[in-house]
Amino acid sequence: MDLWSYLEYGAWGLAALLGLHMLVDWLKTDSTFSEDVLTSSREGELEAMAEEHKVH
Repeated sequence: MDLWSYLEYGAWGLAALLGLHMLVDWLKTDSTFSEDVLTSSREGELEAMAEEHKVH
């Protein structure tokens, strides 16, 4: 095998590891937080408050 084949297998392995990490993180986050917390717009509220202070 040549260098490019090794690089290709390495890239596929890295992609598989990244996908596995994303899956584990998704499951951990989903089991740790409720759906209400995950879909809340708290960041939007904080940004609106910050803009409100700039206007005054």
